[in-house]
Amino acid sequence: MIKWEHSIFVLPFALSGAMLAANGWPSAHTLVWIIVAMVAARSAAMAFNRLADAAIDGANPRTQARALPAGLLSARFVFAFVACSCAVFILAAAQLNRTTLLLSPAALGIVMFYSYTKRFTRWSHLVLGFAMGIAPSAAWIAVRGSLDPRILLLTAAVTFWGAGFDVLYACQDYDFDRQSGLHSVPRHFGIRRALWIARAFHLVMLGLLCALVVAFGLGKIMFVGVAVVAALLIYEHSLVSPGDLSKLNAAFFTMNGVISVVFFVFLASALLLRH
Repeated sequence: MIKWEHSIFVLPFALSGAMLAANGWPSAHTLVWIIVAMVAARSAAMAFNRLADAAIDGANPRTQARALPAGLLSARFVFAFVACSCAVFILAAAQLNRTTLLLSPAALGIVMFYSYTKRFTRWSHLVLGFAMGIAPSAAWIAVRGSLDPRILLLTAAVTFWGAGFDVLYACQDYDFDRQSGLHSVPRHFGIRRALWIARAFHLVMLGLLCALVVAFGLGKIMFVGVAVVAALLIYEHSLVSPGDLSKLNAAFFTMNGVISVVFFVFLASALLLRH
């Protein structure tokens, strides 16, 4: 039901937030519990999404083979999995500091709320992006116990990054969304305009990353990193066109995993080499 590699999308950005907060590597204790919290939150959110969308997935030819509509797992089992994942997340938050513990229910609420947004707004992609974008800010709080406004630049960047690639991914459900009354950018604007909106979101992301580099004084190495991310995004968008969406899975899964890892490698290098 949930692939381990799905966690790779956001985990590098969370680790980036932790390293920015620590101005280098955080303690091993903090690092381990941030990773546990991230995997648990991602697992809870993904499993909850499968529960919330079980009927929709069963009606959509693209998703009928998923575990719940295919009968491979029961709703009771998935609910128990969500509950266990939430418990692990709260336990991890408690191991970090009091602020992370107090904020943990709000974080879970945000990542689960997304599952219902496509029922009433075309901008559900931004909600998903924000659910991902809180990761670096949460990691900052995990390290310092407080929030620095500068880290919100990375939260905003991840928000627009996630929204952009989710718009791309939603293009393949254009016909189903129209028939079922679900909302999305492709459904309301058409696939051609949706692709341009995704590009605009990613352009905003790159601007926010440049602002992050300046705000933290990360230097030339990180500007090179942003340039590499830009090149990867250009390649990602080159894989899809209004008339050919056959490579959407490569654009969605492979390229975005590469982008998040590349960003983290450059940020870690910028922080460690300046000491």
